[in-house]
Amino acid sequence: MENTNIDRETLRELADEGNETAWDRLADLADAAGDLEELSELLDEGRMHAGFLLTRRAAAVGDLRELQRIRDAGYDEAGRELDRLLKG
Repeated sequence: MENTNIDRETLRELADEGNETAWDRLADLADAAGDLEELSELLDEGRMHAGFLLTRRAAAVGDLRELQRIRDAGYDEAGRELDRLLKG
């Protein structure tokens, strides 16, 4: 995906067609905008890059409940971060 100025609607269409880079770009845009709701929706759709971004945010502030939610949504790294913080 070469055009970095592509709009969200087009990105979503590409993502729905199976373009993994488009999914990741949607997550990156949501993260940059601080749109945690959109990131959570992407995670609920099984997009692991969104899980990575949410985990990074939750671990940075020590949000154990959010890490549990992300882990329960299927992103294993959140569980590792949760264990690390609990042992910390």
